[in-house]
Amino acid sequence: MLSPTPNFTPPPGYDRIKVVQSFDELVATPFAGGVNALCWPRTLPGDFGEVVAQLGVTAGITALDEARLQALPLSAAGRAAVEILLADQLRLRALGRAPELNCIRSYPRDEEPGPVPTDVYSWHADSAPIEADTWLCTYHGAASEGLRNVDAQRRTADPAIRAALLKIFGGADDGDFREFLNENCYDLHYAAAPAAQPFSFGLGHLWRIAVDWPDSPVPPCIHRAPETLPDSQARLLLIS
Repeated sequence: MLSPTPNFTPPPGYDRIKVVQSFDELVATPFAGGVNALCWPRTLPGDFGEVVAQLGVTAGITALDEARLQALPLSAAGRAAVEILLADQLRLRALGRAPELNCIRSYPRDEEPGPVPTDVYSWHADSAPIEADTWLCTYHGAASEGLRNVDAQRRTADPAIRAALLKIFGGADDGDFREFLNENCYDLHYAAAPAAQPFSFGLGHLWRIAVDWPDSPVPPCIHRAPETLPDSQARLLLIS
């Protein structure tokens, strides 16, 4: 069961999360001392549900731009929500980032499920070849979920899974095999321990989380997209 986050207080034992009080602090705070997730808790005004309803997205993922948002017939509360969506994107663009705002009914699943699931419903870490981080905020619908690193095991560390991947690879457990794991993102996916207690990223909170990059001072933040069924509320998600 996910921990509720009305104002977001890190659940007991989640010492890798640090709560900050402003956007500037979110930008300036380094990942250090084991902290790999930064959260700026916010209670946002506006009716994001009205925005989603007016968008009318019925399947998959729809990317949203300013023109489409501004053209929606909205009440004052819906318009206030749009202004927040646009303001958050402007903040991130000012940092040189390229934020994406999506209305999501469901994500693609693996076309050919193998020993390791690699879709976003699986516990995973983001990765980059150079220093990087991921920013995200759920405004409506089911929020993103996180998992403590101590409650996660890399799927490729499981002997049975590794053996199955070696069979697919058709070679020896060597440098080429490790490159095969990396190229297919197998080494970025994790299994939760039986007693693990995932936490919710909550609604309205802006997060900055650590990714897997060479020489990172902290382990990456393990997270996943929530199960989003076609008949559930659509998600409104900002990610960069």
